[in-house]
Amino acid sequence: MSGARRTALVTGSSGGIGRAIALGLAREGFDVVVHYRSSEQQAEEAVAEIETLGVRACALQADVTDPHQAERLVLGAHAAFGGLGVLVNNVGNYVHKPLLETSVDEWRDMLDSNLSSTFYTCRSAIPLLREARWGRIVNIGYAGAQHLLARPGIVPYAIAKSGVIALTRAIAKTEVKYGISANVVAPGVIENSVSQPMTEIPAGRSGTLEEMAEAVLGFVRASEYITGQVLEVSGGWNL
Repeated sequence: MSGARRTALVTGSSGGIGRAIALGLAREGFDVVVHYRSSEQQAEEAVAEIETLGVRACALQADVTDPHQAERLVLGAHAAFGGLGVLVNNVGNYVHKPLLETSVDEWRDMLDSNLSSTFYTCRSAIPLLREARWGRIVNIGYAGAQHLLARPGIVPYAIAKSGVIALTRAIAKTEVKYGISANVVAPGVIENSVSQPMTEIPAGRSGTLEEMAEAVLGFVRASEYITGQVLEVSGGWNL
């Protein structure tokens, strides 16, 4: 890969799954742009940890539910180390409550943080990836979203994540001719998940942050011929 291709932007990467993905990319030799909205200290700590792996890193702030800030973030990531090769959309809030108890603001936040933010960053990044004739977009979904199962406790979240799959597949179809792949990694119950319904998981345990990171890396390593796919990291949940 050229130097431009060895730079990755991971949204929401000051902690949790995003940070694990950022560290995994750093171990693969990628320079990493750590994105945060409000956790500046955590983001700087993530940058320091990444730099111990012998690559470059920086932290950029943005509210990616705002299209202008999302664009600024992507362009800033591209400028930081002379290019952009990988975009991982990890940002996405979560609320668990019955539909009629879900406020209008919570509804909007689920759609904006999970789906609209992904559209905004992809829309800004794709022209840059096209110019480089290479790119890997990995969007974080939700296990089971592609099956359109009833999820009465997380209706707006499930709708948003189903939308992420539709968006990703559209990108995959139009961009593969430019050497760009777009795929979804869909977590089930991960070690930092809000709910831990162990009885529903055949594996009998939650997934690890490292397993999520490895799934993302699999799509980054693969050729653009592997595109438009959904990989569940869920221990057999929903099968």
